[in-house]
Amino acid sequence: MRFWDLVSLIFENLSRRKGRVVLTAVGVVIGTAAVVLLVSLASGLQKSATSNLYGIDDLTKIEVYPNYGGGMYIEGPGGGSTDTMKQLTTSALQEIAAIDGVKEVIPKEYLMGGAAIRYGRLENYSSLMAVDTDDLANMGYKIDQGSTELRKGTAVVGSWVVQNFYDPSVRPGQEQPTPPTAEDLLNQKLRVVLTKWSSDGEEIQKTINLQVIGILQEGRNDGDGSIFIDFGELTTLNEWFNNGKRINRNKDGYNNVVVKAEDVDQVVAITERINELGFMAYSPQSMVEGINSYFIILQLVFGGIGAIALLVAAIGIANTMTMAILERTKEIGLMKAIGATNRDVLSIFLGEAAGIGFLGGLGGALLGWLGSKVINVVAMSFLASQAQSGGIPSGLNAVTPAWLLIFSIIFATLVGLLSGLYPALRAATLAPMMALKYE
Repeated sequence: MRFWDLVSLIFENLSRRKGRVVLTAVGVVIGTAAVVLLVSLASGLQKSATSNLYGIDDLTKIEVYPNYGGGMYIEGPGGGSTDTMKQLTTSALQEIAAIDGVKEVIPKEYLMGGAAIRYGRLENYSSLMAVDTDDLANMGYKIDQGSTELRKGTAVVGSWVVQNFYDPSVRPGQEQPTPPTAEDLLNQKLRVVLTKWSSDGEEIQKTINLQVIGILQEGRNDGDGSIFIDFGELTTLNEWFNNGKRINRNKDGYNNVVVKAEDVDQVVAITERINELGFMAYSPQSMVEGINSYFIILQLVFGGIGAIALLVAAIGIANTMTMAILERTKEIGLMKAIGATNRDVLSIFLGEAAGIGFLGGLGGALLGWLGSKVINVVAMSFLASQAQSGGIPSGLNAVTPAWLLIFSIIFATLVGLLSGLYPALRAATLAPMMALKYE
């Protein structure tokens, strides 16, 4: 039997029993819709969880710190300190850079003392930070206005810094003046007042001027509340806090190093290798992978719950096909009498069962997709009401990927095919003479 003749015969047979086919397909529709809707909810929760993580702006970055917790003390003869603290020295950076997959190693330093940032009569106590690169774009920071290129005597400020200026002279009950905008601050001078105390308690101050050459975009990372300055200039300021003692990077090392991987897929392996070297390494990608693993399990659980409804629908398809065989026993005998083979009969009944599954899967995928859209509309309305009342927005959202719709239709078709396998085998193995005599 030719393929298109087989398809035409299958649809003709299904159309003869529209009511029964529709009722059977409804079970598949419900099961498929449940699978699509529940997995969409799990996918939406996964997307919400990963997108709301603080600092997940560049998944190729790995934060590396010295290992401060490796030391211990052994008592007894020959005992002593077995401190295994690993400093991020120049040689350590070379060791890290030699790891396969490492693209760049960039030292990062913070101001090791107190500083007041003054703009006119306004003050700010944001942290000063420096990275050993001439352009912050190399670290993944994005500029809102101005430039990201760092030079001595200049500063690039985070988006939150602009909003945190206040007037210290304002008395309780008085309103604070409106903080400057990014446009107000760009190309202006900031006075940085450093304060330290001598051994006899005398306060010592030092003032430097920085010209704002850039305002960063908000990235939900450590750059939002920081002021970036030249790396060598920050090192000089830290030496001033340390009573002029020069910082020896070969001995004292760096406080923090950012390692950039060539590819996101290499990040976890590089992080583990750095930890094996004795340092403390952390990558947002490790957290993201952990969250993704959890939500994959959640999707499987939700999909399994929906698949229970498909199992019930499969029993319905098997029952429908069994009844169809009993009603069409003489028809089967007639087909065999005029030359139809067992394979032809098997193909017809398997095709009908698969057709019911396909129609149910198509309707279920559409219903599940529409249901996810309804959930999103309700969630958006809830978010709007929460925002107006000052509540915390919910992360409820449903995301229906294209692969899920395609998979659900294929899966429902396979369920129908497997459900009709036993009835189809019964029909194919009927003896023609016995089938023609069947009442």
